[in-house]
Amino acid sequence: MTASAPTSAPQPAPAHLLLVDDDRLILATLSSGLQEMGYQVSTAESVDDAEALLTSGLRPDLAIVDVRMPGRDGLQLAERLRDLDHIPFLMLSAFSDAQNVERASGFGALSYLVKPMDVVQIQPAIEAALLRAREIEHLRQSRAQLQEALDGDRSINVATGITMMQYRLPRAAAFEMLRSAARSQRRKLADLAQEAIDTCDRLHSPRKS
Repeated sequence: MTASAPTSAPQPAPAHLLLVDDDRLILATLSSGLQEMGYQVSTAESVDDAEALLTSGLRPDLAIVDVRMPGRDGLQLAERLRDLDHIPFLMLSAFSDAQNVERASGFGALSYLVKPMDVVQIQPAIEAALLRAREIEHLRQSRAQLQEALDGDRSINVATGITMMQYRLPRAAAFEMLRSAARSQRRKLADLAQEAIDTCDRLHSPRKS
């Protein structure tokens, strides 16, 4: 009987980068170099092109955005990346003045890179930004989970109080009644509690004539 060959762990997918720059030479050079390093790369020559890609469903792990471009500048795209798409980004510019750096940082840029630069020089900044982006996303998910738990606890407390008044029960007995009902219906206690609150609100809301 021959031993089967050990299965290797699946390799993580390469990071997907979105490059946004109106300079086609820089765009082609960076894109080619980053692809050779193993990154997946999408490109856009303007803010409008980048927004079209995002609207179509593109979700890169990191965007690298030139600050100064004809028409709408990179900081306008940065605002969307931060507020709407929640995509981390680096800012890229031929200018290193303090005002641009401050504005980019205010928009949430993870780093500010000054052109011209070698592709090898940009990789450490990309890897550092990807690591920081993963940390930020983990924190954001943790906060969302915590808020969901707090909202659930709040609903359970309110529903327990409603049950206490409705059935004239002490708190422990009212809570156990809700928990038993949730178990028998195979539902989450927080969901059942919210349903009890909604039902109570409907019963006690003033009826329209």
